[in-house]
Formats: sequence, C-alpha cells, structure tokens
Amino acid sequence: MIVTRKSCFTGKLNQMSIDMDPQAFETALREWEGGKLIQEAFPDLSADEREFLMTGSTPAEWQEIFGSDDDD
Repeated sequence: MIVTRKSCFTGKLNQMSIDMDPQAFETALREWEGGKLIQEAFPDLSADEREFLMTGSTPAEWQEIFGSDDDD
C-alpha cells in the first residue's frame, strides 16, 4: 500500500510503499495512536518505515537534512 505523510521537517508531502495488509495497518495505526510504542504496533516494519510514519520523512530526505554518521 502507498502511504502519504507530510514531512514535519520540510512540509513536503512524501509517499512510501509499505508492504502490509490494509486492515492490519489500520489496526496497528489505532494501537499506536492509542499509546502503544510504534515498534510494538508495527514490529514487522523497518526503522525507515516507522520513521516515515512518525515524521513523514523519507530516508533520502533524512540524509539530505541530517547527513550520515560518516560526515564527522
């Protein structure tokens, strides 16, 4: 499924494809919004996918804004 979120960093609308059953996604989303930790509500998603749900930021946008650990 394609999820669209607004980046809290840039205000840009970003999309990400998340391989998850829509009903399971809705259930997990309600659990997360109800206070469950995102890694518990969405245990099968990657860290990048969970970050996208939380902030609307894609990995490329995150890299552009914050760089990598190799930039030290």
